[in-house]
Amino acid sequence: MYRRLQLSSLLKSFYLAFVALCFILSGCSTDADLTTNWSTDKLYAEAKEEMANKSYEKAIGYYEKLEGRAAGTTLAQQAQLEKAFAQYKNAEPALAISTLERFIKLNPSSPALDYAFYLKGVVNFNDDLGMFSRYFNQDLSERDQKAAKQSFEAFKEVVTRFPDSKYAPDSALRMRFIINTLAKSEVIVAKYYFKKGAYVAAINRAKSAIADYQDVPVIEEALVIMIQSYEILGLQQLKDDTVRVLQKSYPNSEYFGRNKQQKSSSWLGWIPGVSN
Repeated sequence: MYRRLQLSSLLKSFYLAFVALCFILSGCSTDADLTTNWSTDKLYAEAKEEMANKSYEKAIGYYEKLEGRAAGTTLAQQAQLEKAFAQYKNAEPALAISTLERFIKLNPSSPALDYAFYLKGVVNFNDDLGMFSRYFNQDLSERDQKAAKQSFEAFKEVVTRFPDSKYAPDSALRMRFIINTLAKSEVIVAKYYFKKGAYVAAINRAKSAIADYQDVPVIEEALVIMIQSYEILGLQQLKDDTVRVLQKSYPNSEYFGRNKQQKSSSWLGWIPGVSN
């Protein structure tokens, strides 16, 4: 009797599990069937509506279906680009970049290619730079610069290949910002080495900033770090040569004003972030 009841209970459990599974599968198939008879125009309209409602996951799903149903058409290309934007808004930058790179590879003659490069730059720009407005105690230039460099290259494509694009002016502005940030990153490292007493390393990092990034404000700091490092190392000729470069490039540098006010030519405390 006990075995019979146990078997009955087991069969009942299997039955309930089977019913639940059928319900789940039925729900999934019903959801999938909702778009079966939709036209591509309706799919696109629904995707746009979900984007407007900030329902990015749903929008991405619709765009993916639209890509398949409208394959080979400009509408499919549009869906792919808008899907990338939806992925970006959905905090999925890696997926957005992957979608854009696939678009660029498959559609080299698309009239929207400038936008694809621009959006790729924006995704990396915000991932590495723009998000930093949330962190008040950390400088933008202190982050890993990989995304910033990738962003720069994408914007460069827009500016060089599509100079008449409506995205070119903003791309150029963002490139300038990135260059300043990358240069500042190099100088921050140089300052770190200086503070640690690694003067040769500080000189090399400052030189790298000067060689790689032209005409940016932070180069003045790089030159000063070199001057002070040469002085500590007793390399007077190299120090004098660098002072002449600083004077030619930044004749109104605070370096010269401070030197006039001090008996010693050593004023390490002037370098921002460095003090004795």
